[in-house]
Amino acid sequence: MNKPRETFNSRMGMLMAMAGSAIGLGNIWRFPYMMGRNGGAAFILIYIIMLVVLCLPVMVSEYLIGRRGGFNPFSSFDRLAPGSKWRWIGFLAVLSSACILSFYCVVGGWSVKYLLDSCTLAFSNPHSDYAAAFGGFIGSPFKPLLYTLIFLGLTGLIIVFGVHKGIERMSKIMITVLFVIIVLVVVRSLTLPGAVDGVRYMFVPDFSKVTAGTCISAMGQAFFSLSIGCGTILTYASYVSKQENILASSAWISFFDTLFAIIAGLAIIPAVYAIAYMNGVEPDVSAGPGLVFITLPGVFSQMPLGGVVAILFFLALLLAALTSAISLMEVVVAFIIEELRRSRARAVLMSFLVCGVVGVFCSLSFGPLEGFKLFGLSVFDFFDYITSNIMLPVGGLLLAVFAGWRLKRANYLDELTNGGKLNIPRWLALTIYYLVKLVAPVGISLIFLNCLFS
Repeated sequence: MNKPRETFNSRMGMLMAMAGSAIGLGNIWRFPYMMGRNGGAAFILIYIIMLVVLCLPVMVSEYLIGRRGGFNPFSSFDRLAPGSKWRWIGFLAVLSSACILSFYCVVGGWSVKYLLDSCTLAFSNPHSDYAAAFGGFIGSPFKPLLYTLIFLGLTGLIIVFGVHKGIERMSKIMITVLFVIIVLVVVRSLTLPGAVDGVRYMFVPDFSKVTAGTCISAMGQAFFSLSIGCGTILTYASYVSKQENILASSAWISFFDTLFAIIAGLAIIPAVYAIAYMNGVEPDVSAGPGLVFITLPGVFSQMPLGGVVAILFFLALLLAALTSAISLMEVVVAFIIEELRRSRARAVLMSFLVCGVVGVFCSLSFGPLEGFKLFGLSVFDFFDYITSNIMLPVGGLLLAVFAGWRLKRANYLDELTNGGKLNIPRWLALTIYYLVKLVAPVGISLIFLNCLFS
Protein backbone atom coordinates (compact mmCIF):
# COMPACT_ATOMS: atom_id res chain seq x y z
CA MET A 1 0.00 0.00 0.00
CA ASN A 2 3.02 2.28 0.13
CA LYS A 3 3.17 2.36 -3.66
CA PRO A 4 1.90 5.73 -4.97
CA ARG A 5 -1.68 5.41 -6.20
CA GLU A 6 -2.92 6.73 -9.49
CA THR A 7 -5.04 9.87 -9.48
CA PHE A 8 -7.29 11.63 -11.94
CA ASN A 9 -5.25 14.07 -14.01
CA SER A 10 -7.90 16.74 -14.49
CA ARG A 11 -11.03 18.01 -12.81
CA MET A 12 -13.07 17.51 -15.99
CA GLY A 13 -11.83 13.93 -16.30
CA MET A 14 -12.77 13.25 -12.68
CA LEU A 15 -16.24 14.75 -13.13
CA MET A 16 -16.80 12.77 -16.33
CA ALA A 17 -15.74 9.52 -14.66
CA MET A 18 -17.94 10.08 -11.60
CA ALA A 19 -20.87 11.23 -13.75
CA GLY A 20 -20.37 8.10 -15.85
CA SER A 21 -20.57 6.01 -12.70
CA ALA A 22 -23.96 7.52 -11.89
CA ILE A 23 -25.24 7.73 -15.49
CA GLY A 24 -26.09 4.22 -16.55
CA LEU A 25 -28.92 1.84 -17.31
CA GLY A 26 -30.71 3.28 -14.28
CA ASN A 27 -31.19 6.52 -16.21
CA ILE A 28 -32.20 5.11 -19.60
CA TRP A 29 -33.77 1.83 -18.52
CA ARG A 30 -35.17 2.40 -15.03
CA PHE A 31 -35.99 6.12 -14.75
CA PRO A 32 -38.50 6.31 -17.68
CA TYR A 33 -40.59 3.36 -16.52
CA MET A 34 -40.46 4.45 -12.87
CA MET A 35 -41.68 7.87 -13.99
CA GLY A 36 -44.35 6.20 -16.13
CA ARG A 37 -45.55 4.13 -13.19
CA ASN A 38 -45.65 7.04 -10.77
CA GLY A 39 -47.39 9.92 -12.49
CA GLY A 40 -44.79 11.59 -14.71
CA ALA A 41 -44.09 15.23 -13.81
CA ALA A 42 -45.05 14.91 -10.14
CA PHE A 43 -42.59 12.03 -9.79
CA ILE A 44 -39.78 14.11 -11.36
CA LEU A 45 -40.43 17.00 -8.97
CA ILE A 46 -40.41 14.75 -5.90
CA TYR A 47 -37.33 12.97 -7.27
CA ILE A 48 -35.40 16.25 -7.45
CA ILE A 49 -36.45 17.23 -3.92
CA MET A 50 -35.36 13.85 -2.53
CA LEU A 51 -32.09 14.06 -4.41
CA VAL A 52 -31.20 17.46 -2.94
CA VAL A 53 -32.39 16.82 0.63
CA LEU A 54 -31.37 13.18 1.09
CA CYS A 55 -29.13 11.78 -1.63
CA LEU A 56 -26.74 14.67 -2.24
CA PRO A 57 -25.65 14.86 1.45
CA VAL A 58 -25.08 11.08 1.52
CA MET A 59 -23.13 11.28 -1.73
CA VAL A 60 -21.00 14.08 -0.27
CA SER A 61 -20.31 11.82 2.72
CA GLU A 62 -19.29 8.84 0.58
CA TYR A 63 -17.04 11.13 -1.46
CA LEU A 64 -15.58 12.56 1.74
CA ILE A 65 -14.89 9.13 3.26
CA GLY A 66 -13.25 7.91 0.06
CA ARG A 67 -10.91 10.88 -0.29
CA ARG A 68 -10.02 10.98 3.41
CA GLY A 69 -9.51 7.21 3.53
CA GLY A 70 -7.45 7.22 0.33
CA PHE A 71 -7.83 3.52 -0.53
CA ASN A 72 -10.39 0.94 -1.61
CA PRO A 73 -13.61 0.86 0.47
CA PHE A 74 -12.38 -1.85 2.86
CA SER A 75 -9.11 -0.09 3.71
CA SER A 76 -10.65 3.39 3.74
CA PHE A 77 -13.06 2.51 6.56
CA ASP A 78 -10.29 0.64 8.37
CA ARG A 79 -8.04 3.69 8.13
CA LEU A 80 -10.73 6.06 9.45
CA ALA A 81 -11.81 3.69 12.26
CA PRO A 82 -8.71 1.57 13.01
CA GLY A 83 -9.27 -1.82 14.57
CA SER A 84 -13.07 -1.60 14.43
CA LYS A 85 -15.67 -3.61 12.55
CA TRP A 86 -16.64 -0.61 10.43
CA ARG A 87 -14.27 -1.81 7.70
CA TRP A 88 -16.81 -4.52 6.86
CA ILE A 89 -19.04 -1.77 5.47
CA GLY A 90 -16.33 -1.38 2.86
CA PHE A 91 -16.27 -5.11 2.18
CA LEU A 92 -20.07 -5.03 1.76
CA ALA A 93 -19.60 -2.29 -0.84
CA VAL A 94 -17.07 -4.41 -2.75
CA LEU A 95 -19.36 -7.44 -2.60
CA SER A 96 -22.31 -5.32 -3.75
CA SER A 97 -20.38 -4.05 -6.76
CA ALA A 98 -19.35 -7.59 -7.73
CA CYS A 99 -22.92 -8.87 -7.45
CA ILE A 100 -24.39 -5.93 -9.36
CA LEU A 101 -21.83 -6.28 -12.15
CA SER A 102 -22.62 -9.99 -12.41
CA PHE A 103 -26.19 -9.41 -13.55
CA TYR A 104 -25.60 -5.92 -14.98
CA CYS A 105 -23.26 -7.40 -17.61
CA VAL A 106 -26.17 -9.53 -18.85
CA VAL A 107 -28.26 -6.44 -19.62
CA GLY A 108 -25.13 -4.78 -21.03
CA GLY A 109 -24.77 -7.79 -23.33
CA TRP A 110 -28.33 -7.28 -24.53
CA SER A 111 -27.45 -3.69 -25.47
CA VAL A 112 -24.50 -4.97 -27.54
CA LYS A 113 -26.76 -7.43 -29.38
CA TYR A 114 -29.55 -4.89 -29.88
CA LEU A 115 -27.06 -2.38 -31.31
CA LEU A 116 -25.61 -4.90 -33.78
CA ASP A 117 -29.09 -6.06 -34.84
CA SER A 118 -30.25 -2.46 -35.25
CA CYS A 119 -27.35 -1.80 -37.63
CA THR A 120 -28.14 -4.95 -39.63
CA LEU A 121 -31.88 -4.26 -39.85
CA ALA A 122 -31.46 -0.57 -40.63
CA PHE A 123 -29.40 -1.35 -43.74
CA SER A 124 -31.11 -4.59 -44.86
CA ASN A 125 -34.76 -3.85 -44.07
CA PRO A 126 -35.45 -0.43 -42.46
CA HIS A 127 -39.12 -1.29 -41.90
CA SER A 128 -38.44 -4.50 -39.96
CA ASP A 129 -40.44 -5.40 -36.89
CA TYR A 130 -37.72 -4.64 -34.34
CA ALA A 131 -39.75 -6.07 -31.48
CA ALA A 132 -40.07 -9.43 -33.28
CA ALA A 133 -36.39 -9.40 -34.27
CA PHE A 134 -35.25 -8.83 -30.69
CA GLY A 135 -37.92 -10.90 -28.98
CA GLY A 136 -36.37 -14.35 -29.35
CA PHE A 137 -32.83 -13.39 -28.35
CA ILE A 138 -33.08 -12.97 -24.58
CA GLY A 139 -34.72 -16.34 -24.07
CA SER A 140 -32.46 -18.24 -26.49
CA PRO A 141 -30.27 -20.94 -24.90
CA PHE A 142 -26.70 -19.72 -25.34
CA LYS A 143 -26.46 -16.65 -27.62
CA PRO A 144 -26.82 -14.16 -24.72
CA LEU A 145 -23.80 -15.75 -23.00
CA LEU A 146 -21.47 -14.58 -25.77
CA TYR A 147 -22.69 -10.99 -25.55
CA THR A 148 -22.56 -11.03 -21.75
CA LEU A 149 -18.87 -11.96 -21.88
CA ILE A 150 -18.18 -9.48 -24.71
CA PHE A 151 -19.63 -6.67 -22.61
CA LEU A 152 -17.68 -7.74 -19.53
CA GLY A 153 -14.53 -8.02 -21.66
CA LEU A 154 -14.98 -4.48 -22.99
CA THR A 155 -15.29 -3.25 -19.41
CA GLY A 156 -12.12 -5.02 -18.31
CA LEU A 157 -10.22 -3.84 -21.40
CA ILE A 158 -10.79 -0.22 -20.41
CA ILE A 159 -9.92 -0.71 -16.73
CA VAL A 160 -6.69 -2.61 -17.37
CA PHE A 161 -5.12 0.61 -18.71
CA GLY A 162 -5.50 2.26 -15.31
CA VAL A 163 -7.22 5.29 -13.81
CA HIS A 164 -5.86 7.98 -16.12
CA LYS A 165 -5.26 6.19 -19.44
CA GLY A 166 -8.25 3.89 -19.09
CA ILE A 167 -11.09 5.14 -16.90
CA GLU A 168 -10.57 8.90 -17.18
CA ARG A 169 -9.73 9.00 -20.90
CA MET A 170 -12.58 6.70 -21.98
CA SER A 171 -15.11 8.38 -19.67
CA LYS A 172 -14.43 11.72 -21.35
CA ILE A 173 -15.07 10.22 -24.77
CA MET A 174 -18.06 8.05 -23.88
CA ILE A 175 -19.97 10.63 -21.82
CA THR A 176 -19.51 13.29 -24.52
CA VAL A 177 -20.70 10.94 -27.29
CA LEU A 178 -23.52 9.71 -25.06
CA PHE A 179 -24.95 13.19 -24.53
CA VAL A 180 -24.73 14.07 -28.23
CA ILE A 181 -26.48 10.86 -29.26
CA ILE A 182 -29.28 11.06 -26.71
CA VAL A 183 -29.98 14.69 -27.68
CA LEU A 184 -30.27 13.62 -31.34
CA VAL A 185 -32.76 10.92 -30.33
CA VAL A 186 -34.72 13.48 -28.30
CA VAL A 187 -34.94 15.81 -31.32
CA ARG A 188 -36.33 12.99 -33.47
CA SER A 189 -38.74 11.92 -30.75
CA LEU A 190 -40.10 15.43 -30.22
CA THR A 191 -40.75 15.99 -33.94
CA LEU A 192 -43.19 13.08 -34.15
CA PRO A 193 -46.93 13.91 -34.31
CA GLY A 194 -48.55 13.48 -30.90
CA ALA A 195 -45.23 13.75 -29.04
CA VAL A 196 -46.39 16.92 -27.29
CA ASP A 197 -48.70 14.83 -25.09
CA GLY A 198 -45.66 12.94 -23.84
CA VAL A 199 -43.89 16.21 -23.05
CA ARG A 200 -46.96 17.40 -21.18
CA TYR A 201 -47.01 14.14 -19.20
CA MET A 202 -43.40 14.75 -18.15
CA PHE A 203 -43.63 18.44 -17.24
CA VAL A 204 -47.22 19.21 -16.19
CA PRO A 205 -47.63 17.66 -12.72
CA ASP A 206 -50.83 15.98 -11.60
CA PHE A 207 -50.52 15.84 -7.82
CA SER A 208 -53.74 13.86 -7.48
CA LYS A 209 -51.72 10.80 -8.48
CA VAL A 210 -49.11 11.32 -5.77
CA THR A 211 -49.18 8.80 -2.93
CA ALA A 212 -46.79 7.83 -0.16
CA GLY A 213 -45.59 5.10 -2.49
CA THR A 214 -44.72 7.73 -5.11
CA CYS A 215 -42.50 9.56 -2.62
CA ILE A 216 -40.75 6.37 -1.53
CA SER A 217 -40.24 5.32 -5.17
CA ALA A 218 -38.80 8.74 -6.06
CA MET A 219 -36.49 8.58 -3.03
CA GLY A 220 -35.35 5.09 -3.99
CA GLN A 221 -34.73 6.01 -7.63
CA ALA A 222 -32.67 9.05 -6.62
CA PHE A 223 -30.66 6.91 -4.21
CA PHE A 224 -29.94 4.14 -6.72
CA SER A 225 -29.38 6.51 -9.66
CA LEU A 226 -26.38 8.07 -7.91
CA SER A 227 -24.89 4.63 -7.16
CA ILE A 228 -24.78 5.34 -3.44
CA GLY A 229 -23.72 2.50 -1.17
CA CYS A 230 -21.86 0.24 -3.61
CA GLY A 231 -18.47 1.89 -3.25
CA THR A 232 -18.12 3.40 -6.74
CA ILE A 233 -18.11 7.03 -5.59
CA LEU A 234 -15.90 6.11 -2.62
CA THR A 235 -13.36 4.32 -4.83
CA TYR A 236 -13.23 7.10 -7.42
CA ALA A 237 -12.93 9.67 -4.62
CA SER A 238 -9.77 7.93 -3.41
CA TYR A 239 -8.17 9.00 -6.73
CA VAL A 240 -9.17 12.66 -6.28
CA SER A 241 -6.85 15.53 -5.36
CA LYS A 242 -7.03 16.97 -1.82
CA GLN A 243 -7.62 20.39 -3.38
CA GLU A 244 -10.89 19.36 -5.03
CA ASN A 245 -14.12 20.92 -3.76
CA ILE A 246 -16.17 17.91 -2.61
CA LEU A 247 -19.46 19.77 -2.34
CA ALA A 248 -19.18 21.41 -5.77
CA SER A 249 -18.12 18.16 -7.44
CA SER A 250 -21.00 16.22 -5.85
CA ALA A 251 -23.47 18.90 -6.93
CA TRP A 252 -22.23 18.82 -10.54
CA ILE A 253 -22.37 15.02 -10.66
CA SER A 254 -25.93 15.03 -9.29
CA PHE A 255 -26.91 17.71 -11.79
CA PHE A 256 -25.48 15.77 -14.76
CA ASP A 257 -27.14 12.57 -13.58
CA THR A 258 -30.56 14.21 -13.18
CA LEU A 259 -30.28 16.11 -16.45
CA PHE A 260 -29.46 12.92 -18.31
CA ALA A 261 -32.34 11.02 -16.70
CA ILE A 262 -34.79 13.71 -17.83
CA ILE A 263 -33.26 13.82 -21.33
CA ALA A 264 -33.56 10.02 -21.54
CA GLY A 265 -37.20 10.36 -20.54
CA LEU A 266 -37.68 12.88 -23.37
CA ALA A 267 -36.16 10.39 -25.79
CA ILE A 268 -38.59 7.64 -24.81
CA ILE A 269 -41.89 8.92 -23.38
CA PRO A 270 -42.88 11.34 -26.23
CA ALA A 271 -42.04 8.62 -28.80
CA VAL A 272 -44.33 6.14 -27.02
CA TYR A 273 -47.11 8.76 -26.94
CA ALA A 274 -46.55 9.59 -30.62
CA ILE A 275 -46.87 5.98 -31.81
CA ALA A 276 -49.96 5.51 -29.63
CA TYR A 277 -51.42 8.66 -31.22
CA MET A 278 -50.70 7.33 -34.74
CA ASN A 279 -52.36 3.99 -33.93
CA GLY A 280 -55.29 5.47 -32.01
CA VAL A 281 -54.53 3.60 -28.77
CA GLU A 282 -53.65 4.57 -25.22
CA PRO A 283 -49.91 5.04 -24.57
CA ASP A 284 -48.35 2.46 -22.27
CA VAL A 285 -45.57 4.26 -20.40
CA SER A 286 -45.86 2.04 -17.33
CA ALA A 287 -44.67 -1.11 -19.06
CA GLY A 288 -42.00 -1.66 -16.44
CA PRO A 289 -38.51 -2.94 -17.26
CA GLY A 290 -39.74 -4.03 -20.70
CA LEU A 291 -40.32 -0.40 -21.76
CA VAL A 292 -36.84 -0.12 -23.31
CA PHE A 293 -36.23 -3.70 -24.45
CA ILE A 294 -39.74 -4.67 -25.60
CA THR A 295 -42.03 -1.64 -26.03
CA LEU A 296 -39.47 0.73 -27.55
CA PRO A 297 -38.30 -1.61 -30.35
CA GLY A 298 -41.93 -1.80 -31.44
CA VAL A 299 -41.99 2.00 -31.52
CA PHE A 300 -38.88 2.08 -33.71
CA SER A 301 -40.46 -0.23 -36.29
CA GLN A 302 -43.32 2.28 -36.82
CA MET A 303 -41.27 5.47 -36.63
CA PRO A 304 -40.02 7.30 -39.74
CA LEU A 305 -36.22 6.85 -39.78
CA GLY A 306 -36.77 4.35 -36.98
CA GLY A 307 -33.73 2.30 -38.04
CA VAL A 308 -31.37 5.22 -37.56
CA VAL A 309 -33.00 6.15 -34.26
CA ALA A 310 -32.69 2.54 -33.07
CA ILE A 311 -28.95 2.52 -33.84
CA LEU A 312 -28.40 5.80 -31.99
CA PHE A 313 -30.53 4.76 -29.02
CA PHE A 314 -28.92 1.38 -28.45
CA LEU A 315 -25.44 2.88 -28.91
CA ALA A 316 -26.35 5.36 -26.15
CA LEU A 317 -27.65 2.47 -24.05
CA LEU A 318 -24.38 0.57 -24.51
CA LEU A 319 -22.23 3.59 -23.61
CA ALA A 320 -24.32 4.29 -20.51
CA ALA A 321 -24.04 0.66 -19.44
CA LEU A 322 -20.26 0.67 -19.97
CA THR A 323 -19.57 3.82 -17.94
CA SER A 324 -21.37 2.34 -14.94
CA ALA A 325 -19.89 -1.14 -15.39
CA ILE A 326 -16.39 0.39 -15.40
CA SER A 327 -16.98 1.98 -12.00
CA LEU A 328 -18.41 -1.25 -10.57
CA MET A 329 -15.47 -3.36 -11.75
CA GLU A 330 -12.95 -0.76 -10.53
CA VAL A 331 -14.29 -1.19 -6.96
CA VAL A 332 -13.48 -4.90 -7.12
CA VAL A 333 -10.16 -4.36 -8.93
CA ALA A 334 -8.96 -1.75 -6.41
CA PHE A 335 -9.80 -4.15 -3.56
CA ILE A 336 -7.86 -7.02 -5.18
CA ILE A 337 -4.86 -4.80 -5.96
CA GLU A 338 -4.57 -3.37 -2.45
CA GLU A 339 -5.76 -6.23 -0.25
CA LEU A 340 -4.61 -9.29 -2.22
CA ARG A 341 -1.49 -7.55 -3.61
CA ARG A 342 -2.11 -8.42 -7.27
CA SER A 343 -1.19 -6.44 -10.36
CA ARG A 344 -3.92 -4.47 -12.14
CA ALA A 345 -3.94 -6.92 -15.06
CA ARG A 346 -4.38 -9.93 -12.74
CA ALA A 347 -7.01 -8.09 -10.69
CA VAL A 348 -9.00 -7.35 -13.85
CA LEU A 349 -8.74 -10.99 -14.95
CA MET A 350 -9.89 -12.24 -11.53
CA SER A 351 -12.84 -9.82 -11.58
CA PHE A 352 -13.74 -10.93 -15.10
CA LEU A 353 -13.68 -14.61 -14.15
CA VAL A 354 -15.73 -14.26 -10.95
CA CYS A 355 -18.36 -11.89 -12.39
CA GLY A 356 -18.36 -13.76 -15.69
CA VAL A 357 -19.20 -17.10 -14.06
CA VAL A 358 -22.05 -15.60 -12.04
CA GLY A 359 -23.14 -13.60 -15.11
CA VAL A 360 -23.40 -16.80 -17.14
CA PHE A 361 -25.82 -18.27 -14.58
CA CYS A 362 -27.80 -15.00 -14.55
CA SER A 363 -28.04 -15.09 -18.34
CA LEU A 364 -29.06 -18.75 -18.41
CA SER A 365 -31.92 -17.98 -16.03
CA PHE A 366 -33.81 -16.62 -19.06
CA GLY A 367 -33.20 -19.88 -20.99
CA PRO A 368 -32.07 -23.34 -19.88
CA LEU A 369 -32.04 -22.48 -16.17
CA GLU A 370 -35.39 -20.69 -16.22
CA GLY A 371 -36.88 -23.26 -13.86
CA PHE A 372 -34.01 -23.07 -11.36
CA LYS A 373 -34.93 -20.87 -8.40
CA LEU A 374 -33.09 -19.31 -5.48
CA PHE A 375 -35.59 -18.52 -2.72
CA GLY A 376 -38.34 -18.52 -5.34
CA LEU A 377 -36.50 -16.18 -7.75
CA SER A 378 -34.56 -16.79 -10.94
CA VAL A 379 -30.79 -16.36 -10.60
CA PHE A 380 -30.93 -12.99 -12.37
CA ASP A 381 -33.82 -11.75 -10.24
CA PHE A 382 -32.17 -13.06 -7.08
CA PHE A 383 -29.01 -10.99 -7.60
CA ASP A 384 -31.09 -8.00 -8.68
CA TYR A 385 -33.25 -8.31 -5.56
CA ILE A 386 -30.53 -8.80 -2.94
CA THR A 387 -28.40 -5.94 -4.29
CA SER A 388 -31.16 -3.39 -4.98
CA ASN A 389 -33.36 -4.23 -2.00
CA ILE A 390 -30.88 -5.30 0.67
CA MET A 391 -27.18 -4.64 0.00
CA LEU A 392 -27.40 -1.08 -1.34
CA PRO A 393 -29.89 0.26 1.24
CA VAL A 394 -28.02 -1.43 4.11
CA GLY A 395 -24.68 -0.20 2.78
CA GLY A 396 -26.02 3.32 2.33
CA LEU A 397 -27.59 3.29 5.80
CA LEU A 398 -24.36 2.14 7.47
CA LEU A 399 -22.38 4.70 5.47
CA ALA A 400 -24.67 7.51 6.67
CA VAL A 401 -24.46 6.27 10.27
CA PHE A 402 -20.66 6.10 10.05
CA ALA A 403 -20.38 9.61 8.58
CA GLY A 404 -22.84 11.12 11.04
CA TRP A 405 -22.11 9.23 14.25
CA ARG A 406 -18.68 7.52 14.05
CA LEU A 407 -16.67 10.09 12.12
CA LYS A 408 -16.01 13.12 14.30
CA ARG A 409 -17.86 16.27 13.26
CA ALA A 410 -14.60 18.23 13.26
CA ASN A 411 -13.05 15.72 10.84
CA TYR A 412 -16.13 15.75 8.63
CA LEU A 413 -16.12 19.55 8.36
CA ASP A 414 -12.35 19.63 7.96
CA GLU A 415 -12.48 17.33 4.92
CA LEU A 416 -15.52 19.10 3.48
CA THR A 417 -13.78 22.50 3.62
CA ASN A 418 -10.30 21.20 2.67
CA GLY A 419 -8.93 22.12 6.06
CA GLY A 420 -10.72 25.47 6.10
CA LYS A 421 -9.27 26.58 2.75
CA LEU A 422 -12.67 26.58 1.00
CA ASN A 423 -15.08 29.37 1.77
CA ILE A 424 -18.11 27.17 2.44
CA PRO A 425 -20.57 28.91 4.82
CA ARG A 426 -20.58 27.15 8.17
CA TRP A 427 -24.39 26.95 8.19
CA LEU A 428 -24.30 25.05 4.87
CA ALA A 429 -21.58 22.66 6.02
CA LEU A 430 -23.48 21.98 9.27
CA THR A 431 -26.76 21.51 7.38
CA ILE A 432 -25.18 18.82 5.19
CA TYR A 433 -23.67 17.15 8.24
CA TYR A 434 -26.94 17.03 10.19
CA LEU A 435 -28.94 15.91 7.16
CA VAL A 436 -26.59 12.92 6.97
CA LYS A 437 -26.64 12.40 10.74
CA LEU A 438 -30.38 12.73 11.40
CA VAL A 439 -32.43 12.69 8.18
CA ALA A 440 -30.58 10.27 5.89
CA PRO A 441 -30.83 7.22 8.20
CA VAL A 442 -34.61 7.66 8.42
CA GLY A 443 -35.01 8.15 4.66
CA ILE A 444 -32.81 5.20 3.75
CA SER A 445 -34.62 3.01 6.29
CA LEU A 446 -37.90 3.84 4.54
CA ILE A 447 -36.37 2.90 1.20
CA PHE A 448 -35.12 -0.35 2.69
CA LEU A 449 -38.48 -1.29 4.19
CA ASN A 450 -40.32 -0.36 0.99
CA CYS A 451 -37.93 -2.46 -1.11
CA LEU A 452 -38.08 -5.36 1.30
CA PHE A 453 -41.87 -5.63 1.48
CA SER A 454 -43.03 -4.28 -1.89
